[in-house]
Amino acid sequence: MLLAMKPIQELLSRIRWDKTFGDAEFRIGYYDRVEQDIVLVELAEIRFPADDHGVFEWTDPEGEIHSVPLHRIKQIYRNGELIWRRSH
Repeated sequence: MLLAMKPIQELLSRIRWDKTFGDAEFRIGYYDRVEQDIVLVELAEIRFPADDHGVFEWTDPEGEIHSVPLHRIKQIYRNGELIWRRSH
């Protein structure tokens, strides 16, 4: 089930509010400009700031906080299966 055409904000909202769909393990793959590669992060490790709906934040194992614009999300996995990807 690949949901490539669904806007990322809509998919994140469904994960959060649709208990049947959201009862799973999710990983988000975003493009990291420093690494120049896709970085996968567990959704459970991500925080969405209340004052900025265009980013998510997560803290890496070294304690560095990353603020990532939603447009850099390239993939979403549900229970290990790719369910969403940005074509560009």
